[in-house]
Amino acid sequence: MRNQPIWRRPLPYRESNVTFILIGINMAVFFLTTMNHSLATLLAMNPILTVARGFWWQPFTYMFAHSGMRHLLFNMMGLFFFGTQVERELGSYEFLLFYLLTGVLAGFFSLAMYWFTGTYMVFLLGASGAVFAVLLAFATFYPNAQIFIFGIIPVRASMLVIGYTLIELFSHSRGGSNVAHMTHLAGFGFAYLYFVIRLRISPWQRFFR
Repeated sequence: MRNQPIWRRPLPYRESNVTFILIGINMAVFFLTTMNHSLATLLAMNPILTVARGFWWQPFTYMFAHSGMRHLLFNMMGLFFFGTQVERELGSYEFLLFYLLTGVLAGFFSLAMYWFTGTYMVFLLGASGAVFAVLLAFATFYPNAQIFIFGIIPVRASMLVIGYTLIELFSHSRGGSNVAHMTHLAGFGFAYLYFVIRLRISPWQRFFR
C-alpha cells in the first residue's frame, strides 16, 4: 500500500457513527445561529467577506449553517438515510474525508462562480452540496435501490441522481431562484471525481452495469 500515491492510500476501516455526529453538529449550529443571527453571517459563504475580508473559513463553515428548520430537516433527512449506508461501505474515516472534502470543494467552486460572475451579495449556506455528494455515493454502491419520491413513486437510486442532475441544470438555466443549484451539481461532480481518482470506482459504470 505504501507504493500507492498518497491520494489513494486507504484509511483504516472503522464504524464510529460519524453520520450522527455530523447531524448533531448541524443541529447545534442551527440552534446557535437562531439565537445569534450575526453568527449565521460569519458562517455563511459570502464572496465579499471571504475574499475581500479574508473570511476564508466560510467555504468550510457554510455547510453547517442553514436558513430555516425546513432547510435543515431536508438536508439532515438525506444525510441520515443515505449517509448511514455510505458510511458503512466506506468506513467512518473515509466517509468523513469524503463528506468534508466534497462539501469544501463545492463551496470553493461556488465562491469562484459567484466571484467571477459578479454575484457578490449572495450568502451560501446549507449542507446540500455535501448531501448531494452522499446521494451519488449511495447510488454508486446501491444503484438498483428503490427510493420512493414523496413516499409513493419508486425510482432507482442511479436514475434519481441522473434525474436530479437534469433538474438542477434546467433550474439553474431558468435563474431567479435562491436555491444554489450549481452547488448541488458541484457536490455530484466532486463526488464523482472522488470515486474515480481515490477509490478507482466509476459511478457511471455502476449505474448501468
